[in-house]
Amino acid sequence: MSHDTTTPTRTPAVPAATTPPAPRRRVLQRDGAWPWVFVSPLAAGILVFFVWPVLQTAYYSFTSWGVFGGSTFTGLANYARLVVDPQLWTALGNTLIYTGIVLLGVPLAVWLASLLNTPGLRFASFYRVLFFLPYVAMPTAIAMVWRIIFNGDFGVLNYLLGRVGIEGPYWISTPGAAIVAVAVVGLWSSLGFAMIILGAGLKAVPPELYEAAELDGATPWRQFRSVTVPLLTPSIFFVLIITIISSFQLFDLQFAILGSQNPVLPKSLSLVYFFYQQGFIANDKGYAAAIAMFIFVLIGLVTLLQFRLQKKWVQS
Repeated sequence: MSHDTTTPTRTPAVPAATTPPAPRRRVLQRDGAWPWVFVSPLAAGILVFFVWPVLQTAYYSFTSWGVFGGSTFTGLANYARLVVDPQLWTALGNTLIYTGIVLLGVPLAVWLASLLNTPGLRFASFYRVLFFLPYVAMPTAIAMVWRIIFNGDFGVLNYLLGRVGIEGPYWISTPGAAIVAVAVVGLWSSLGFAMIILGAGLKAVPPELYEAAELDGATPWRQFRSVTVPLLTPSIFFVLIITIISSFQLFDLQFAILGSQNPVLPKSLSLVYFFYQQGFIANDKGYAAAIAMFIFVLIGLVTLLQFRLQKKWVQS
């Protein structure tokens, strides 16, 4: 009796036929004009309120305006005047000082947000609201309160300094001290926004990482330095971008605190305040447009530099 020892062969499975994806052009033709209908209001708003003013300001920066209107094309004359204008470099220096002081609030916000994110902390939401209130308050109201605090004769700040034997200056009427006073208010008012953004970033940090670090013997400071800060770098980067851009646009807070007739203004100008003086006080629209384009390009370059450097320290 013979047995068949031939191994049966398995026929490879033929993959089921799949329908090829429709070409992109055919999908667009099928959708018709509806995508453009929904996008057009936003696109029109961007073109009218953002792109066109930038292009118009760029053109005005190459012109000179008369007292009663009318412009004359002057080429690079406004930019040549701007480069040698000492007020520009004074305003740029003051803006950098203000930005540097306000940026000190970022590590402070990281620390405070980490404290408010502590498990079991009572009234954490109430504290967040207290820190966020200065950000939503009117700059004029904030300025009025801080002008009283900074008053050189009967202000609260100089009173407290006098209690420890320090004679405080006239904060808002002394060169050097005025821009520092404005920067302190800017740091205080922007702290709440940074804490909210960083607090949201902390919510995304897995608690298991802290548990594992604690099991490895990491102290709270070590956990903060090795777990919290690295995983919070995307939120820190966003806060840095927003803080620097808003600091380079300093005007309303400075105007409300220092006023328009303060004798310290020539040495305490910000870039935007310099633009305001030339465009609305001196009525030199062409020169003011050149200042505006300088600020626009400067903010763009600083932001581009930040995006280039973030690859080295931001963890995705």
